[in-house]
Amino acid sequence: MSDQSKDDIIFDRTLLADPGLVQSLSPLVRRVLAPNKGPFTFTGTCTYILGKGHLALIDPGPDVAEHIELLLMQLRGESIDHIVITHTHRDHSPAARAIKAATGAKIIGCAPHQPDQTKTIGRIDASHDLDHLPDLIMQNGDVLSADGFHLEAIATPGHASNHLCFALPEENSLFSGDHVMAWSTTIVAPPDGNMADYMASLEKLRSRGEHIFWPGHGGPVQDPQRFMRGLAQHRRQREAAILKCLASDQGTIAEIVARIYEGIDPRLTMGASLSVLAHLEDLLNRNFIEAESGHASLDGHYKLKGG
Repeated sequence: MSDQSKDDIIFDRTLLADPGLVQSLSPLVRRVLAPNKGPFTFTGTCTYILGKGHLALIDPGPDVAEHIELLLMQLRGESIDHIVITHTHRDHSPAARAIKAATGAKIIGCAPHQPDQTKTIGRIDASHDLDHLPDLIMQNGDVLSADGFHLEAIATPGHASNHLCFALPEENSLFSGDHVMAWSTTIVAPPDGNMADYMASLEKLRSRGEHIFWPGHGGPVQDPQRFMRGLAQHRRQREAAILKCLASDQGTIAEIVARIYEGIDPRLTMGASLSVLAHLEDLLNRNFIEAESGHASLDGHYKLKGG
């Protein structure tokens, strides 16, 4: 899910492929697009197929019968042993249950979504697959040893609190889910999304050495270390722009979005509002700003600390 925004990061929005078509990306990796193109999903969710003969699927996508049936047909003669989930947004995990029922594969990866009942800001729990029930929950550093490859789980909360990325050491690559994508910046939507966690997870991935990322939407992230530096700088610029708005007495999220997301596609306004909310929540926690209500909310009014 994306926070598609105007900035000076060079994005790659050239991925053109037909849903259901299996594309070979490397000796170990194939890709199929789910038919869920949209403003937050770009050309659709990327389902990755790992291995030959005995397979793992990463993020099978939404529960769309056409997509599931075509995927299973394309993989006839091979055994799907594992279904690996990066996070439980509904464009990534729901198809796992139908594929498990058809193949007996184990669902592994991220934990089920746990709604935070203590928070009331901008609830978007409807975006989560609340029926996700993995056979095995992977923690940071856990490794799946499969037929011809390994997958290392890397905890990367931020976009979602249960988000995992997966490193493929045999090809020095990484499946980045929705945490890092080449086509757009990532939405960070409270209460489950957290800006401080997102920034920390970016730094965590920057400390690694994988040379290519395969994201949940769009084409590969080339030169990921440089790209992630750009993403971090983008977030710092967003924060500075928000503080500038507050210094000019533009203290509502609607006013901030209108100023710093000029010309945004109206369909993306709520996503932009939630990302601004995530920045404001972070700034509140760091004691840079104040909220009139005392807590972060979509309809709140904010000002600089002491302003």
